[in-house]
Amino acid sequence: MIKKRKAKKILIMGLPGAGKTFLAREIYKDLSAVWINGDAIRKINKDWDFSREGRIRQARRLNTLSNKYINKGKNVVVDFICPNKDSFNNFKADFIVWVDTIKKGRHIRKHLDDINPIFTKPKRFNLRVTNKDAKVWKIILLDILKKNKWDNQKPTAQMLGRFQPWHDGHRKLFEYIVKQDLQVNIQVKDVYGINKNNPFSFVKIKKMIQKDLKLFKSRIKITKAPNITNIILGRKVGYKVNRILTPPIYRNISATKIRKRLRKLGNI
Repeated sequence: MIKKRKAKKILIMGLPGAGKTFLAREIYKDLSAVWINGDAIRKINKDWDFSREGRIRQARRLNTLSNKYINKGKNVVVDFICPNKDSFNNFKADFIVWVDTIKKGRHIRKHLDDINPIFTKPKRFNLRVTNKDAKVWKIILLDILKKNKWDNQKPTAQMLGRFQPWHDGHRKLFEYIVKQDLQVNIQVKDVYGINKNNPFSFVKIKKMIQKDLKLFKSRIKITKAPNITNIILGRKVGYKVNRILTPPIYRNISATKIRKRLRKLGNI
């Protein structure tokens, strides 16, 4: 008998304008969840009061509404500011996503006091979102919540290179790939020590990649490849060969310049 998963109450919190609603909209359907937007609930209740009493009232209201769906076995995604402990003490979430993409939130209503002095960084959260690329964070969040694991039979992309060293340009290319909902087999060419342009061992590079992509651990497999210099296609094959052009700011990152700087610092 397959054990049914317990429904989860997922809180997406952060300052006004941080991107909470956009992220909630991205994920709720994939979780077969009910989506509750804090601003929409305030609008229905004609209540834009951010006093201590108003914050507690809103948190309790959202908690009660969420629990109605949780008790029916439905996942719930709730996005609201959840500004401080008054809100946290009255809204009990199973999974907390802190959208920490801006330093100062916009005004929700011009006649209201500024929300920024009220907002305090959460002491407890499960995932901290640090930029507004909701497509990437959607992949990360869904993989965590669904407990996804690497599967050799799932659609997979190949990313081949020397990665001497792995840098932000590689990271951005990886993100473009993963947004297509693909796993990525990162193949590191076995060129260590051939010349001064290849100072990093496979083990060192693997550690770099694992550290940088730790949130994508279910999406990556890092393998050592021969010094592949030619990829040859004959007849039509069962996969696509795509070229992805990332923005110039990432495409122009130079591993040669990075190595030069590291040598100057005595790190290689």
